Amino acid sequence: MTTTKLCLIRHGETAWNAERRLQGHTDIPLNAKGMLQARQMAQALKNIDLAFDFLYTSDLKRAADTAQAVVELFGVEAQVDSTLRERHFGALQGFSISEAPVQRPDIWQAHIARDLDHDLEGGESIQQFSSRVQKALDNIQMRHAGKTILVVSHGGTLDMMYRIASKQSLSAERVASVPNASLNWISHSQGDGWSVGQWADTRHLEDPALENVDL
Repeated sequence: MTTTKLCLIRHGETAWNAERRLQGHTDIPLNAKGMLQARQMAQALKNIDLAFDFLYTSDLKRAADTAQAVVELFGVEAQVDSTLRERHFGALQGFSISEAPVQRPDIWQAHIARDLDHDLEGGESIQQFSSRVQKALDNIQMRHAGKTILVVSHGGTLDMMYRIASKQSLSAERVASVPNASLNWISHSQGDGWSVGQWADTRHLEDPALENVDL
């Protein structure tokens, strides 16, 4: 049986993570702590002698810079894939989770209620986001069946991958923890489809990592 393994890595911390702001497609760079987390993550992969075949990253700077730590340590090339981006949060992008309910209460309510078809005024609906992430996973699996792949992406995107792999309902409350610079594993086997392995591993980080705030 052919098994494809994906190590899913959330990007390191940004200033907006620390401020609990919804980043979405806003291209925020890593802060100093995030850069350190990226190096610690890459070194952890080196310490366990992880053999992987390909490295993919979202095109947003916070993910690409996290992937760069792996590039520099392993001497590999990162393949940039915009379908691995975070969800576009529309009119909520840039607001903190304390500001959004006050500034845009109507859209915030649709967001926290997980209205599957609401695009948050110019963003992506949950249904659209799910379709994009499903396509990204399927494309990687079809291109690299039987291989081990590193994927550097975002909290909401990795939560969606968890939902897909665990068959969790899109309307259900989030149950997956996705800390900055965490290592998370899913695999695909012929006949059985996707499944979740070890998740939210941050043992390689010196300090606690922030959770995603996409709810």
